[in-house]
Amino acid sequence: MTTTHSTASPPYRITPPRILRAEWHKLRSLRSTWITVISAVVMVLGVGLIMGATYTSGGGDSDVDTVVLTLYGSMLGQICLVVLGILTTAGEYATGMIRSSLTAVPARLPVLWAKAAVFATTAFTVMLATSVITFAAAQAFLHDTDQAASFTDPGVLRALVGNAGALTLMGLLALGLGALLRSVPGAIGAFIGGVMILPEILGMLPYDVVERAIMYFPTQAAGALGSATPIEGTATPGPALLALSLWAGTTLAAAALTLKRRDV
Repeated sequence: MTTTHSTASPPYRITPPRILRAEWHKLRSLRSTWITVISAVVMVLGVGLIMGATYTSGGGDSDVDTVVLTLYGSMLGQICLVVLGILTTAGEYATGMIRSSLTAVPARLPVLWAKAAVFATTAFTVMLATSVITFAAAQAFLHDTDQAASFTDPGVLRALVGNAGALTLMGLLALGLGALLRSVPGAIGAFIGGVMILPEILGMLPYDVVERAIMYFPTQAAGALGSATPIEGTATPGPALLALSLWAGTTLAAAALTLKRRDV
């Protein structure tokens, strides 16, 4: 008599698409996601419309890059995305949800990469659309001023894409800090102190090497990416993008190392 042995396969397998789908579901189902994303959009669009509606030729802002002028609100929108990035990782530690996530995915690191991928895709898509709409809406007011511009002007499209990319990378840096420090207040404090305040303090030092180094700090590099024309004292777009990518990548790598070695 012949006996046939069969091994039943588990009904569910852990695969990258399923991890991504789970992280996407978590991100879009949280009220904080909608609040921060809508706030970022409102900040960028609202400030852009105000700048366009109140601008007069020959004023104090006549020498400001057109894209920078219309996207002034990006500085406020960045704060919203930074908070969202931190909540995406550190928020799970605060609620204890991270235990369930890592129990479902024992390898751990795919959870972090999925969070980063879902956040980056969402942030870039939303902010690119917002940047394009804001620029077009502001130009409806600026068409007969010295700040009139179009999408076909040199550097404009690159600056719009660069602005969305810079905001996304800043959010990823914050996401990495949240995963590294595992505390929402701690990560926000570290971002404010290390990313926003430290370069200003270092800028007071009377050394050329320090001044050149500051050009590649996150905030300064992000500013260079969102300008259609070169800004004096900032890096060119290529090196600025590389620097900002390295900042975000290094923070995520440190978070991955911590996640792999430390208990939850």
